[in-house]
Amino acid sequence: MSTKTLDSNTIEIIKSTVPVLAEHGTSITTRFYHLLFTNHPELLHIFNHVNQKQGKQQQALANTVYAAAQHIDNLEAILPVVKQIAHKHRSLGIQAEHYPIVGEYLLLAIKDVLGDAATDEILNAWGEAYGIIAEVFISVEKEMYMEAASQTGGWDDFREFLVSRKEVESDVITSFYLSPKDGNQISVYQPGQYITIKAIINGETYTHLRQYSLSDTSGKPYYRISVKREDQKGNTPAGLVSTFLHNQVSEGDIIEVSAPAGDFVLDTKSDRPLVLISGGVGQTPLLSMLKTSASKQPKRKIAYIHAAINSHYHAFNDEVTNLANQSEHIRYFVSYESPTENDKQTKIYHKEGFIDLPWLQSILQNNEADFYFCGPLPFMKAMNKALQEWNVPAERIHFEYFGPKGSLEE
Repeated sequence: MSTKTLDSNTIEIIKSTVPVLAEHGTSITTRFYHLLFTNHPELLHIFNHVNQKQGKQQQALANTVYAAAQHIDNLEAILPVVKQIAHKHRSLGIQAEHYPIVGEYLLLAIKDVLGDAATDEILNAWGEAYGIIAEVFISVEKEMYMEAASQTGGWDDFREFLVSRKEVESDVITSFYLSPKDGNQISVYQPGQYITIKAIINGETYTHLRQYSLSDTSGKPYYRISVKREDQKGNTPAGLVSTFLHNQVSEGDIIEVSAPAGDFVLDTKSDRPLVLISGGVGQTPLLSMLKTSASKQPKRKIAYIHAAINSHYHAFNDEVTNLANQSEHIRYFVSYESPTENDKQTKIYHKEGFIDLPWLQSILQNNEADFYFCGPLPFMKAMNKALQEWNVPAERIHFEYFGPKGSLEE
C-alpha cells in the first residue's frame, strides 16, 4: 500500500462527501469520461466503447470512487478490488503516466457536477486522496507487469500470435487457437484467467481491446479462447469485436495478445468437492477449471452444471462428456431453457427451464463444496441468490463478470 498518509482533516472531508458520491457518482464519472476523451482521444484505443455507451464503465468507476471514499482511512479494505482492477489494467496496457491525466479530469468533473458545493477545500482533499489511491494502483500494477514479463515465456505488453486453428463449437461460439508468431514459449496461466485481444478493424478509427477467458488447460504451446458472436438484438447492435473475430479473422491471421491476467482462479489446494455452474459462454473459464482439476486433482469430486438455450447453443458438450466418462469423480448435468424436439427425443439434457435451488439441492445433496459460477448477469444473480439461500458461506462462492464490475444483489 501507499507509504503516504492523509491527515485527519482530509480524511474527514473525504468521508463527508460519501453521501454526495452516492447521489451524484454516475453523473460525475459520465462527465469525467466526456472530458477525458475530448481532451485525450488517444485513450479511446484502450477503453471499451460499448461499455461506455451502455453506461457500465461509468457505473463501475462510480462504485470504485465511492468505495475509496468510504475506506479512505483504511485502503487495505479495498485491496482485493484494487487487485482485480489492476489485473484488467495490466492486461489493457494502462501505464503510470495515465494516472495524472485521469486525476486532472476527475477533479474537473467533480467541480462541474457539484458546482459551488465543490469547494476548494473539498477539491484539494480529493486531489490529495486521489494521489494516494493512484500510487496504490501504480505500485500494484508495476509488480504485475514485472511478474508477467519475468516468468518463462512471459511478456509485458502485446505480442503477436498466429491463429493456428479456428473451430466452430456451436451456432454462436467459435474457438480460436493462438500460437506465438515467434515460435518461442508462452507463459503459463491459472485456470479462470483471461487474455486481451487487440482488434484492428478496417473502417474503425481506434483499436478495440477485449478480454476473453482461456478455455483450455495451461502448459500447451497455444492459448485457446472461445468467443460468442454477439448478433444484433432489437436496438442493441452486434458485438464489434466478436463479429470481427467470427467473420473476418481466419486461420493464418496475426492478432496481438496480452499476457494472461485475472483473479477469478481455481483454488487447486482445496480438496473440498468442486461445483462449477455455467450459463452460455460463461463456461469458458469454468471449462479451464474443470480440465485442470481433472488433470491435477484426479480424485477431487466435481459437479459440472451447464445451462444453455438448447443443443444449437451448447458448446463443448462432447469435450465435457468425455471428461466425465473418463472419471468416476466427475458428474455432468445440463439444463436447457428451450430444448428442441430433437433434444427431447435424444434426452441429452437433465432439466428443462432454468437452474434453480431445488434442482441444485436434488443433484448435489449438500452444500459442502467450493462453488464457482459465470454467465450472463441475470443468470449470475439467480445463482448467487440460490447459493445464499442455501447458506453457502461467502468465502466458498466465487464468480466472474464479463465486463466492468457490478453487483449481483438486487
